[in-house]
Amino acid sequence: MKQIINKDEVQETSSKKLTIKTANSIDQAQFELRKITERTSGTVQDEAIKVVDDILKNVRERGDEALTEYTSRFDGFLTEKFQVSSDLILKAWEETPRELQDALLLAKKRIEKFHSLQVPKNITYTGPNGETLGRRWSPVEKAGIYVPGGRAAYPSTVLMNAIPAYVAGVNQIIMVSPANSQGEINQTVLAAAHITGINKIFRLGGAQAICALASGTESIPKVDVITGPGNIYVTLAKKKVYGKVGIDSLAGPSEILIIADQSAKLEHVASDMLAQSEHDPLASAILITTNTKLAEKLPAEINRQLINHPRLKICQESISNWGLIVLCDDLETCAQLSDTFAPEHLELLVEDPKKLSESINNAGAIFMGPWSPEAIGDYLGGPNHTLPTSGTARFAGALGVETFMKNTSLIDFSKEAFNENKNAVVQLANSEGLHSHAESIRIRESKSF
Repeated sequence: MKQIINKDEVQETSSKKLTIKTANSIDQAQFELRKITERTSGTVQDEAIKVVDDILKNVRERGDEALTEYTSRFDGFLTEKFQVSSDLILKAWEETPRELQDALLLAKKRIEKFHSLQVPKNITYTGPNGETLGRRWSPVEKAGIYVPGGRAAYPSTVLMNAIPAYVAGVNQIIMVSPANSQGEINQTVLAAAHITGINKIFRLGGAQAICALASGTESIPKVDVITGPGNIYVTLAKKKVYGKVGIDSLAGPSEILIIADQSAKLEHVASDMLAQSEHDPLASAILITTNTKLAEKLPAEINRQLINHPRLKICQESISNWGLIVLCDDLETCAQLSDTFAPEHLELLVEDPKKLSESINNAGAIFMGPWSPEAIGDYLGGPNHTLPTSGTARFAGALGVETFMKNTSLIDFSKEAFNENKNAVVQLANSEGLHSHAESIRIRESKSF
């Protein structure tokens, strides 16, 4: 590994200076990457678990009464009526500017097309003795989708969660989303819900919303699967209710890792890193590059693009705490470091991105070349933007149609197939000490059907 550039400081429009972490060796780079992966663990999570446990207990025991209290405390408005009227949902769509309507419809079309190709096929197989074996897929009855509020509005989250659900054939989709202090959900979020056919929307957020979906209350239907990202309280609540309901994943703060060579443009790298950083102070943006000049010039370019940035403070916290620049000798080392980190989003700003992508095993989504910035995937590329974070891309993938489906095994043995296999079953049952398993086979030997 080359000697990394010295620690750079970016002069902000304010008096504060923004520091970008750097590493001087592979070991140091791996240490910094591991620290980023674990950034939500520890004391903060321990304290959040206590809060979530209390909320879950309260909602299970007191239902809507508890929801009303938490909504007043956390969201700042008092209500006993959580559901958004169908008239308000339609009005939100009708009042959405035409260009934005067109953008939403285009995104819906592209996402729906991609996800329609994911629908799993039923399997039927006839064995050597006439037995029929199979697997049948079917949708869950009810799905709950969580759409975050707070720092930003996310109509894209509505599309990315609702579309695979209805493509799967889910009968009822229930959406929850925190409202502002006036009790209003963002108009574009409601507009996105309208075009995906969601007619049950509740002004409800946080861990209390997850518990309400998992357990059901007087006004909130109980669901079978819950999907959608949220803050640490939402994520921990999903972890707690998993098993009672299905979930998509335990999403942590968002992250991007960019691998760049001499072909990468400085302004592209800086803008793509900031596009991730502006999500959240805990978001992480990482550059691993073979281009020394790019590494040296990046801090100044980030500084330039931050001038008059509307989310300056969020970007400052994100970049200074969880940004990282690593300079490597070759792309092979870059790919190895990336696989160690297993990023949610991986951009390959290199001369031959397709070739390099073949070296990548762990990534939620790979964006190849200068014309595929991560923002394309966020909104309308087609594949889902709900992706594994915090290193979980080592074993998990994007939310998809299968998230809202389950499969049932089908076993239909003929008498001939039974007789052919019965002795082996008895042997295996006896080896496990399970008398009645073996007896259920023997008893059929003595009966004629």
